[in-house]
Amino acid sequence: MSDSSPARPAAPVLDVWCELQCPDCRSALDDLRALRARYGDRLELRLRHFPLEKHKHAFAAAQAAEEAAEQGQAWPYVEAVLGRVQELDREGEPFLVEVAGELGLDAEEFDTALIDGRHILIVDADQAEGKAIGVTGTPTYVIDGERLDGGKSQEGLRERVEEIVDRLLAEQKA
Repeated sequence: MSDSSPARPAAPVLDVWCELQCPDCRSALDDLRALRARYGDRLELRLRHFPLEKHKHAFAAAQAAEEAAEQGQAWPYVEAVLGRVQELDREGEPFLVEVAGELGLDAEEFDTALIDGRHILIVDADQAEGKAIGVTGTPTYVIDGERLDGGKSQEGLRERVEEIVDRLLAEQKA
């Protein structure tokens, strides 16, 4: 790469602890879309998995999201599944494969990934890290060391994230 411009500082990272069978995570989608629209590539949204035991398809959905990431479509896949939580409740793993096909991803590879469990370690590691830092429900956001719990209420969370991101971006310029 022959770009001689000075390296840009790394974008602030917003870890989004999410569960794809969670109605609260579905309602958080508007906030995530707004943050992406406002900051673009100046903010890195990082999907972290925290499947809850009360949702029987959440662990498989987390693995499917990792397969979508591997195929370059993590957020479109997450949004598509979260937008149809009731279908996931009803249909389980076949629905996860169906959504992959609708997005033009390799649905057969999704099916195989869910069978061979190739993404289980990533999901387990995220869940363990989440527990270690005090995540108890979803969605939970972590930015600049601050944990914001959206599982109880999402009221004011996007504004708080924006305050932190704006501060971090201003500090980069200083």
